Amino acid sequence: MNQPRAVVEIGSTGIRLLVAELNSDNKFNILDRAEQPVNIGRDVFTNGVISRETLLLCLKILLRFKEQLLSWGITAAETVVVGTSAVREASNRDPVVDRINVKTGFTVRVIDGLEENRLMYIAVTECLKDEEVSVRRRDSIILEINGASTEMMLMENGRMVGAHTLRLGTVIIEQNIRALTGSMSDARRFVDEFINNTHNVLSAEMSFANVKQFIALGNDMKLVALFAGKPVSSFLWKIARNDFERFIDDVIRYTPEECVAKFKINYNDVNTFLISLIAYKQFVSLTQVQEILVPETSLREGLLFTSAGTENDAVRSDFESQIFASASTLLRKYNGDEKHAEFVRDVSLKLYDALEKELGLEKYCRTLLQVSAILHDVGMFIRAEDHNIHSKYIISHSEIFGLSHEDRLIVAMITCFHKGAKRPQDDPEFKPLARSIRMKILKLSAILRVADAMDRSHHQNLSDFTVNFAQDSITLRVKGHHNLSLEKLALKEKGDLFENVFGYKLVLV
Repeated sequence: MNQPRAVVEIGSTGIRLLVAELNSDNKFNILDRAEQPVNIGRDVFTNGVISRETLLLCLKILLRFKEQLLSWGITAAETVVVGTSAVREASNRDPVVDRINVKTGFTVRVIDGLEENRLMYIAVTECLKDEEVSVRRRDSIILEINGASTEMMLMENGRMVGAHTLRLGTVIIEQNIRALTGSMSDARRFVDEFINNTHNVLSAEMSFANVKQFIALGNDMKLVALFAGKPVSSFLWKIARNDFERFIDDVIRYTPEECVAKFKINYNDVNTFLISLIAYKQFVSLTQVQEILVPETSLREGLLFTSAGTENDAVRSDFESQIFASASTLLRKYNGDEKHAEFVRDVSLKLYDALEKELGLEKYCRTLLQVSAILHDVGMFIRAEDHNIHSKYIISHSEIFGLSHEDRLIVAMITCFHKGAKRPQDDPEFKPLARSIRMKILKLSAILRVADAMDRSHHQNLSDFTVNFAQDSITLRVKGHHNLSLEKLALKEKGDLFENVFGYKLVLV
């Protein structure tokens, strides 16, 4: 018997536990689930902090979960625990996380919205991989509305074109409406206005009218599926659009008491439940889909797969391709030179692979280098002069599927240093970074500078070359007859960082 694994999610409206066992065919059998409500979101979005009373309740719940996990032979140290948006936005999150660790032994990792999107994508693709439907084949929207935010992914022909964390959460809306002493009709107008405005922005990435597949996640949608949908398999429900809309139109006329009796939800959660349904319906109304798919999966399943390292090569390759698709969409949005970006990416990889034994970097750094190569000139949209600085700004303030906040920081810094005479060590934003991050930026920037120099003309003439090592030099030997004067000049300007970091003199012949 394999050792069971456990994950805990500290969310806006509750703390949720999942225990599962990996079976012989690399799938998880769910062994145990538990969920306890706690109003972290209401605290944070009302006062900005997690109150003492709420913290004490969190500690009580987590200690109870700790005992529950011990019955499965799982310790607190072996449990993966994450805090999502409400914990992330609390101004006292560091003391709260520390208190949880001291009192319970659980180490809480606070994740950002794009990490939530990544885990959602992994959970959904794993859930649907044996079904007839697939996120890899159609224009799709993957959507989850929770207490603090709405997590959305947009996929066109199976390629990721957008991943967004929208500040549209049921608890946030409820607090705003309550402050205005508004009604549910006010909540509907608030949701309609927000979603319509958001649609106007997102439609630049993908036409919602072309969406063929709508995948909705979350406990509220599972309830809708239970009452208005039909099971497709053990972990997938399908709801006809007409049934979905009719059901929601009926439910929003219920009294709170009727909602409690019918859906077995807490009285205090009725408003957020209704707001959630209104928001899902409004998002669906932007599309022409005739059915809604509701997988019985969540961020917690995504955590299980990633923590266990169960993704096969195909899954990892698919996930990486979605990262690059998202980066390419961002480049396209700013009218970037896609052929030059692809050439620089290919050359960067050739250099990275040739130097792999000397780099001393994690495998994931190869992905960061590719994203940096795709986006290194995105700042040209603002101004050619100092475009590296503008590239840094755009990347820092954009959402790229699959990249965490730290990843985007690294990519932004790499692109910033892909040109110019300024040394990274002299940059005031570079100095305070951890040594491991500084070394990633230095090594990947050095490679990107050389790769960019190899296409100074932007004509992609020098794609066929070999990398030859000597004791103190690296020769880049180009096949064929080419005028290398521009590239040699560029390499002289840009090769200094490479020579300082790796100790090799670069020769182009």
